[in-house]
Amino acid sequence: CVLCGRTDDCPEKYGEKRTYVEYNLTVHYYCLLMSSGIWQRGEEDEGVDGFLIKDIRKEVNRAAKLKCNICKKKGASIGCVAPKCKRSYHFPCGLQRQCIFQFMEDFRSYCWEHKPVQQLTDKEPKGASQCTICLDLVEHLPVYTVLKSPCCKNAWFHRECLQYQALSAGIYFFRCTVCNNKDKFQEEMLRMGIHIPERDASWELEENAYQELLHCYQHCDVKRCLCRKGRNYNEPDSKWEIKRCQYCGSRGTHLACSSMKSWEQNWECMECRSIFAKSGKYRKRKRHSLATSEKINGTNCLLEEPSPKSPRQSSGSANNFLLQSPKITCQNNLSPCSHLELPASNRVTMSLTPVMSNGSWSLTQQCLREQRREVCNILKELKVQVQTKTTRLNINAENIWSSALKGFRQRNFSPTNTIEVSFSNCKSRSKTNTSTASKHHFFQLLMHHLQNSSLFEGSSGKNLSFDFQAVKENLYFEAGKMIAVSLVHGGPSPRFFSQTLFNCLVYGPENVKPTLEDVADVDVAQTIKMIKYANNLSSLQSTLQDCCEFLAAAECLRPVTALCDKNMLVNDLLTYHVIKRTSVPLESFRQGLKTLGVLEKMQMHPDAFCSILCHKPERLSAEIICDLFTIHSSSDVNKVKCADFWMGYLQDVESGGSVVTLEDILLFVTGSCYIPSIGFDPEPTIKFLRIRYPIGNKLLNSLELPITKTYQQFKNKMEVTIRNTLRAEKE
Repeated sequence: CVLCGRTDDCPEKYGEKRTYVEYNLTVHYYCLLMSSGIWQRGEEDEGVDGFLIKDIRKEVNRAAKLKCNICKKKGASIGCVAPKCKRSYHFPCGLQRQCIFQFMEDFRSYCWEHKPVQQLTDKEPKGASQCTICLDLVEHLPVYTVLKSPCCKNAWFHRECLQYQALSAGIYFFRCTVCNNKDKFQEEMLRMGIHIPERDASWELEENAYQELLHCYQHCDVKRCLCRKGRNYNEPDSKWEIKRCQYCGSRGTHLACSSMKSWEQNWECMECRSIFAKSGKYRKRKRHSLATSEKINGTNCLLEEPSPKSPRQSSGSANNFLLQSPKITCQNNLSPCSHLELPASNRVTMSLTPVMSNGSWSLTQQCLREQRREVCNILKELKVQVQTKTTRLNINAENIWSSALKGFRQRNFSPTNTIEVSFSNCKSRSKTNTSTASKHHFFQLLMHHLQNSSLFEGSSGKNLSFDFQAVKENLYFEAGKMIAVSLVHGGPSPRFFSQTLFNCLVYGPENVKPTLEDVADVDVAQTIKMIKYANNLSSLQSTLQDCCEFLAAAECLRPVTALCDKNMLVNDLLTYHVIKRTSVPLESFRQGLKTLGVLEKMQMHPDAFCSILCHKPERLSAEIICDLFTIHSSSDVNKVKCADFWMGYLQDVESGGSVVTLEDILLFVTGSCYIPSIGFDPEPTIKFLRIRYPIGNKLLNSLELPITKTYQQFKNKMEVTIRNTLRAEKE
């Protein structure tokens, strides 16, 4: 190596040893990365991974003048970054003397005297414990060869074990082996000199690792094969084409033997039905007709049904009435034209007195409003953690999940940084949109994607599903983290949690009893329902005999000697399918929700957070919009008069007498078509000025309205401006 002078070829210690015959150059990759006087000035395909050849030669010449403080030989290209420290050394010499090399940011190096050391408290247990990687004993000492996990109290590692694991797992899979934490763990390990390569895991890069999966199975395995030419006969594009199990691919059936209309339909074998019952994919196949009532040879086709779930009762829609906002000091019982002489056709007769009194609101509605106000204050307390330092997310709206995941996993992302969002390849976002408006739109798209993703199951109130690939890629943790960040940074709340999922998060799964409504799989729910409503012992035993594979998969296969035994059996089945089956995703999801302290606040204020996580948002009404804005005016006369017009216009919009909607008004002023759970910052205001047309300032959440003589003039200006502005932004 031209930098360290050694011939060792040890990629684990010194990085890949590369030789370039045309340049007469050999170099260790780590020696090059850590050298103090060279920077990556070229593209990735230029020189040595972006290090230009002429720059490498300059660095070699510079290092030739420096003597290593360890081996006393020339060529020491690496220097300690500590102030006033003039020590220089070769990379292998630094490793031998236990220097720290940080493979991040500026690739800093620290000598043996100034290197960072993990701080251990007096409460740390003394003695030794097992390294959770090699399972050999490791002493609890603050020495170079031992590292402690920053996220677990009793997790200790050998430095060498961690380095080998990091090289194998790569940046996407390297995490704490005890609690599965990734961000905090990687940050500490990088600080302590562990190199985490930016590539996929080694087991994902192995060539032909899954070659056996390419074998196509062609044999009909149903009990009664209808094909006269035998079970091995396969005729493509006919009813005798063999369809393989969608899960294992090692069992098959002729389309006609399973009454399947086309090859596009899914089919699963009996073995996979019992195995995948643990992941909620059990199907007890039924015969039912097509939606179009089409039949084949007089027999209904077998199709897979969706997995509907009984919709939960929503919190109720808002009533159409207008309350006077507490933020304005106008007189009661004003109408928009009470002080104007207008023709009868243009007259708006409206009072600010509510059409219905507050007492007629349901108790549930009032309670939800109070709880949402409480959540707003709690989230504002959490937002104090957010700093002015910004993190930019480049989002592709057409692939919202992948781009969001990439942004949240980038090294410089921190939940405590202010988030800025820029959209790419998205025609629906204007280049003139503010960062706040883009952020609102991003979080709205993200929450909508999560609601319809494979991470959750159910139609209305959703529970966690079991997706093996998502567990492997730690996506449940990322989903919880995204929801927590959305709540604190002014995005929407998910509002699709089932009460059971919420209770599991807040009180722990061991304290929750699921109901039949929580089972998303319609076939599983039907089977449990048959057991639950069996009216005598013989019918119960007959039902259990028919679904013994299903019971065995749920670990509930047991003798039943009395009808009352069914109650405990049903409870155990519900607990398994709703809670036990998803215990791993639930724990990962809980860890993600701990971001910014959101889960802790949920556990302290469960009723308040339930209102924004389990209930649909209250429909925008004139009353809500009116209460949202604080009105400012240059004179009391203008304030009362213009406020009268503003109130009347909101009432018109709500009743459908306008071409714009209440969401359009909110979007025009704030850049968001919804009210965030944390509220707007700054709070929306209204000013009445002598201007020609309304002006919406999305940065200040300010609405400037023109002072007009008549209500009709006010309404016309509002509609023309809002409609044209939103249309221009969309185009």
